[in-house]
Amino acid sequence: MLGPVTPEELANLARLRRARDLMDREYARPLVVAEIARAALMSPAHFARQFRAAYGETPYTYLMTRRLERAQALLRRGDLSVTEVCMAVGFTSLGSFSARFAEVVGESPSSYRARDHGDLDALPACVRRVATRPPRTPSRIEEAPRSPGCVA
Repeated sequence: MLGPVTPEELANLARLRRARDLMDREYARPLVVAEIARAALMSPAHFARQFRAAYGETPYTYLMTRRLERAQALLRRGDLSVTEVCMAVGFTSLGSFSARFAEVVGESPSSYRARDHGDLDALPACVRRVATRPPRTPSRIEEAPRSPGCVA
């Protein structure tokens, strides 16, 4: 088991969480590591190392996961084309979006959009988010569930 967390480590984690929150909020606009690192009050290289140490993935991978989660939700709605979804979640190239989506989700955006997702309608939103989340490296940080009764 790890020893007690120092006040400096707690402050560092709070800054990393601020940067992660920025990515969660602003995923659809162009974000570069230098801008995200500024939110954490760190240099870009130090931020990237600290983020990976804390969350088990790079800032870029985390941002791509957020974008793909949102893309899945928009594609399930079915009222937007794949190109519109691609642009809405912050990708600038349909080809790179489609390739990344297929790599992570396991099927093309078009086939994902065309598939029946009715089985997800009965699930509470917090469970649906977990069930449809693209796979990612587990985090070293254990966080409390975002709402009562939901497992993140």
